[in-house]
Amino acid sequence: MNPSPLFNRRGFLKRSSLAAMAGLLGTEIALADRLPRHYLPLAFRLEPDPMTGKHKDMIVLNDKPWNIETPAHLLDDPVTPAEKMFIRNNGLIPDSIDAAGWTLTINGESVNAPKTYTLNDLKKRFKTYTYQLVLECAGNGRANYSPQTAGNQWGEGAVSCAEWTGVRLKDILADVGLKNDAVYIGYFGKDLHVSKDPTKPVISRGVPIQKAMEDETLIAWAMNGKDIPVTHGFPLRLVVGGWPASVSGKWLHTLSVRNKVHDGAKMTGKSYKVPVNPVEPGVDPPEDQFKIIESMPVKSVITFPKTGALIDPDKPLTLRGQAWAGDRAVKQMFVSYDFGATWLPCTLKAPRNRLAWQQWSTEVKLPRKGYYEIWARAVDDAGVSQPMVMPQWNPEGYCNNACHRIAVKGV
Repeated sequence: MNPSPLFNRRGFLKRSSLAAMAGLLGTEIALADRLPRHYLPLAFRLEPDPMTGKHKDMIVLNDKPWNIETPAHLLDDPVTPAEKMFIRNNGLIPDSIDAAGWTLTINGESVNAPKTYTLNDLKKRFKTYTYQLVLECAGNGRANYSPQTAGNQWGEGAVSCAEWTGVRLKDILADVGLKNDAVYIGYFGKDLHVSKDPTKPVISRGVPIQKAMEDETLIAWAMNGKDIPVTHGFPLRLVVGGWPASVSGKWLHTLSVRNKVHDGAKMTGKSYKVPVNPVEPGVDPPEDQFKIIESMPVKSVITFPKTGALIDPDKPLTLRGQAWAGDRAVKQMFVSYDFGATWLPCTLKAPRNRLAWQQWSTEVKLPRKGYYEIWARAVDDAGVSQPMVMPQWNPEGYCNNACHRIAVKGV
């Protein structure tokens, strides 16, 4: 009798399980061919721990499910490495992952006929694309709302820009064939409800068909040139840049093409929605006065120096960071060291591709010793600027794009 879905009938670890474990560890399991029968390596005796291979400064908000934030100073890389990438899970990591037998089914009211692809089909039958794409939790910045709202109290670090490789969703949909009434897509993954009740849905969100058909919307199997780490959706993930990361479904096995707005878990009620009209802080309008979040707002983060740095005011202070703007591009970047009284322009790099973030940098000369706050403000190509303080309050705590700021002391 098998002790776990990880094992085959002879009691040996499945090759697909070994691959999944190696993905979680970030390295191969040396001498794996010598593992005794029924033996599960020590690192995996408990529920898979995404902190394995994570940077020591990562902030754990909760562990059932895993929600882990990246401090701003760890977002300095042009491409976010796996060990510095935030984790936002609504459910538990799947108990077992069979990459060799993994399939993707495209179905729904608006396909000519359902069709199923193996992972190998996707890799061999379609052209492969690689894009750097910003994924940001809609709740990023929630901790800075007043009054406080429910939900994970993210600071500034629920964002990343990794390099994703896979096939364009639009190429798969063209192969399947769509009816003229297609308006939305919805994904289904293999994550588990926190109760471990397989009948309870976790999350099943989606995007309008126009967004699904963009070049950068991928069905991805690789991140930063390697298999996607288990905690980020191995072996297959939907990746939709510029919109809330919740639309980029992990552990993807089915995608439905709908003739209506998708109505899966976390698409109804007030999940991932904001009020249509401005509301007073603390006010919670009825459900019919909310709209689904689509493109994320313009935003930036200071990645160097780290807040709390002690600096020499006689020398120029080097500043750098990242900026992004949902479906748009960032056009201008500014910093202030006098609480927003004046703003100094920064050097802003072009994005690697559409929907990637943009690196910015500058040097400033502080006038004297003392405590300073450095504020960062991005402006997108439509002229929309980050607000200096809290933007429109909303009862779910979404889309806070107020200026990021750090504290430094000239000594």
